[in-house]
Amino acid sequence: MISFYPGPSRTYDEIPNYVKDAHRKGILSMNHRSEEFMALCQKTIKLLKEKLSIPSDYTIFFTSSATECWEIIAQSLISKTSFHYYNGSFGEKWFDYTKRLVPGATGISFEEEKILLIPANKTDSNFICLTQNETSNGTELSPSLLRAIRKNNPASIIAIDATSSMAGVELPIKSADVWFASVQKCFGLPAGLAIMICSPKAIAQMKSVNENTHYNSLLFMDEMMTRWQTPYTPNVLGIYLLMRVLKKVKPIRQVDKKITTRATEWVDFFKESQNLKLYIRNAAVRSRTVFTISGDANLISEIKSKAKDQGLLLGEGYGTLKKNTFRIANFPALKQKEINALKKFLRKFDYKF
Repeated sequence: MISFYPGPSRTYDEIPNYVKDAHRKGILSMNHRSEEFMALCQKTIKLLKEKLSIPSDYTIFFTSSATECWEIIAQSLISKTSFHYYNGSFGEKWFDYTKRLVPGATGISFEEEKILLIPANKTDSNFICLTQNETSNGTELSPSLLRAIRKNNPASIIAIDATSSMAGVELPIKSADVWFASVQKCFGLPAGLAIMICSPKAIAQMKSVNENTHYNSLLFMDEMMTRWQTPYTPNVLGIYLLMRVLKKVKPIRQVDKKITTRATEWVDFFKESQNLKLYIRNAAVRSRTVFTISGDANLISEIKSKAKDQGLLLGEGYGTLKKNTFRIANFPALKQKEINALKKFLRKFDYKF
């Protein structure tokens, strides 16, 4: 089964061999306080910075999931209030979760097809939360937009959920203070690990909030990371697999070119369709890593069912879009021949060629 599901999605072919290597080398039983683990942690973070163009003065942490990062941000970085801008389900869920821990959190929605506009020059206490790639509907905030938001709000702390784009497209890391993503999407890895990236400004904010009452308090995590350790027993296998994948993949700028080219080819492909259309029409806000495809509900149901019979797993439509859409991941681990097989399958459903 080839998974085009937008997470968990297809993993790299080498993963089974990497797991065997981990077993042979004793990684599966590695003590997370040992020198061996600290060396693994340090090497993995070094590779993350090199391959994803992360500034050297940013700090990287390991967590269990992007959802845990929501909690860490709410507990350890937001002092009194936060401003969540969202146009889809996952951004809204982040806001709803934060509101449970931070009553002063504010949610501001914007339309799917619209470019986000944020008032400039807010106060120093501002904490802005954005979803760079909204997996539920297939939209993204472009790098140029994120740079503009940073420029217009220099005093704010900006946190960005990049779960469906990190390691797939080049992100303007300096344009935000917190980035986070789970690895089961563009990293091409099994679920169970996430990356959280913090700027020096975010670390200063963490120290100002001074929250240290939870096992995943960022203050404690930062203290442990100075020794290349984590507060709790981490997903050691996941970190090892991440290290192996990072050694294999090309720098993010090259990966971005590949993904962007494939995205353009998918757009051209669906322009020829009579019965299936790109749900997001505005190219300026359309995701390059997750495509939402709309059509008649009966046809969508038939396509998903027959695709599965052919060994092609498509993503379900999300929430209110469940019945009349499906989603296609455009992640680096997918091979061109697999994409070609899906296109050949979809051509059977009333395409002009």
